[in-house]
Amino acid sequence: MKKFLFFAAASAALAVSFNASAQTNLQTFWDFGRGYATTTLEGFYGDDWGDTFFFIDHYYATAEDRSDSHPIHPGAGSAINGSYFEIERNLNFWKNSSLADLSLHVEYDGATWGAGVACVGVNYFMHSDDFKNIYNVALMYDHHIGYGSASVPVKLTGVWGMQDIFGVEGLRFSGFIDIWGLDSEFDTDGNILNGTEEKTKFSILSEPQIWYNVGNLIGVPNLNVGGEVELSFNFAGHHGFMCNPCLGCKWIF
Repeated sequence: MKKFLFFAAASAALAVSFNASAQTNLQTFWDFGRGYATTTLEGFYGDDWGDTFFFIDHYYATAEDRSDSHPIHPGAGSAINGSYFEIERNLNFWKNSSLADLSLHVEYDGATWGAGVACVGVNYFMHSDDFKNIYNVALMYDHHIGYGSASVPVKLTGVWGMQDIFGVEGLRFSGFIDIWGLDSEFDTDGNILNGTEEKTKFSILSEPQIWYNVGNLIGVPNLNVGGEVELSFNFAGHHGFMCNPCLGCKWIF
């Protein structure tokens, strides 16, 4: 789901099913913390040279939510009030060697509010013997383009996916955690400033998700229901810890 409202939120996610080399899915959520809907279209595609992952988030906030006083999106009032995307590529030309699980990683993150981040680093993939449990760790150098800066331009991402948890077929636990360098200044009320108030040097975002393949019960295996909890620190214009629970459904094409 979303990497909501800020220029440097990023994730490296494996959206692939365990026995397939490609997958595209659409997720729709209701965000109880922010009070509006979001959608995410994401895809994963493997090939002989590595794999490609992308997602694009749309936020369906009201015009009032994007008023002229909004610190991140002033004046926006369209039906889709903000979009964020990432496209990521793992390059691996040595799949038959002892370093098969280590890949070069490049990505670009962008948003409709004029922010962009270019990243380059390495990615390490781990899995159980049956591939039902997968774990992914990426360490990157990130370069802010346009809006934003980082005194410590490093990003660490961890991704996990666990299938048929607790022995329940079709129950999946997945998610990611991002820790990245980010220079943000806040006043005592937590509002972003351009001055020299309290300055943070990093942000954290994690979105654990749980999905159940309810469609298998009704002959529509594409349909999943579940939700996520967005856990963050110094993220989306908010100083300190924030928790936003969401409910949603996912359709796998």
